[in-house]
Amino acid sequence: MIGMFLMINNTRVKAKTVNEADTELCETLKMALISSNRKPVDRAITEIYKNDKKAQELGLTWASYDTEILKIKQLYGIGGLYEITVKVYPYYRAHNSYGEDEVVINTNGELISYKHLKTYP
Repeated sequence: MIGMFLMINNTRVKAKTVNEADTELCETLKMALISSNRKPVDRAITEIYKNDKKAQELGLTWASYDTEILKIKQLYGIGGLYEITVKVYPYYRAHNSYGEDEVVINTNGELISYKHLKTYP
């Protein structure tokens, strides 16, 4: 009787991920992760280029599809907080590259740190 009770209450449910996007699941997850953290990356770009008059005139932006995830660091175990390090390539107008920057954010949408790597001539 106890065995039957345990078998009935120990039902496993297996779900299959449905990917309704134009890319493979891994690439879709990458884009979703980057896009959902757009605000802290925007803040980093603003801070990095705040004293660059030319960058302010050009109105820099960045594209999630052109952003690289360099590292994902698990902080407190599975399902806890993660730190994500990304490499961003700010551009102006018709995707004219302006620089390279490294930005660290977490899955709470907080900007942790940033580092300017390169400005293109």
